[in-house]
Amino acid sequence: MRSTGSWYDVRDKEDGHVWKCRLKGKFKIRDLKVTNPIAVGDRVQYDIEDEVENTGIILDILPRDNYIIRQSVHKTAHSHLLAANVDQAVLIATLVFPRTSLGFIDRFLVTAESFRIPAVLIFNKQDLLNDEAKEFQQELMDLYESLGYRCLTTTAIDREGLDEFAQLLDGKISLLSGHSGVGKSSLVNAIAPDLDLRTQNVSTFANKGVHTTTFAEMFELGPDTYLIDSPGIKELGLADMQPSEISHYLPEMRERLNECRFHNCLHVNEPGCAVKDAVENGEIAISRFESYLSMLGNQDNRK
Repeated sequence: MRSTGSWYDVRDKEDGHVWKCRLKGKFKIRDLKVTNPIAVGDRVQYDIEDEVENTGIILDILPRDNYIIRQSVHKTAHSHLLAANVDQAVLIATLVFPRTSLGFIDRFLVTAESFRIPAVLIFNKQDLLNDEAKEFQQELMDLYESLGYRCLTTTAIDREGLDEFAQLLDGKISLLSGHSGVGKSSLVNAIAPDLDLRTQNVSTFANKGVHTTTFAEMFELGPDTYLIDSPGIKELGLADMQPSEISHYLPEMRERLNECRFHNCLHVNEPGCAVKDAVENGEIAISRFESYLSMLGNQDNRK
């Protein structure tokens, strides 16, 4: 239910009791190439260590239905598990205060696609948008919905879209992600005030959010409804993905892969490229193609 790096809150599926557990040493010496061998959402087997102290030992991690990872910011050639066994990945984005880049949105969607996890986009802080920004936002929503991604708009302060947000989460295990300051905690507090998640204002100097969620944590919102609140993500490096694979995870490119002259086409400067032709004809959005090139070059496209 919660990971703090060395201790893990494990809830017993039979009685709901939460134990404070450590990980058995064998997991720490495996060559897993991840900074954290276990993630919120994992199903585990454990033994009670001390009933008085309410502690236990995690003995084994059960096979995962899925998981979602990103490249580790601090440790080269390693990945970081964001969550495991989720039904959907929900990205909270804001066009202002702070601004979520299209590159970051596309990296999130590609990451979810690569692990076959349905993704949803929520554009928050509608109260801060002028008419021009709202028109741009609608163009973005039209683009992403045409690619098969559900989009919602929300404002915690006047409860716009909160019923749809709650319905989206109902009966599912959802990973909630986004930059710091986009309003993840405020949205969750608005639909589940009993959780009382900590919030903090965005810095007006840097126009960036301040981290209020330090560790990933899973909350029970209702029957069979769980939300994994993750720390705000500054960078979303792609993990375990070869350059030749990336275009497979953009739906508008994937449907044209067999039309390129060369089967190993990277859609950069090869002749007879159906993807480049589609970009030139306006059938693939330039923003999406630029995001693809950024991912191909492994550039940080978060600004």
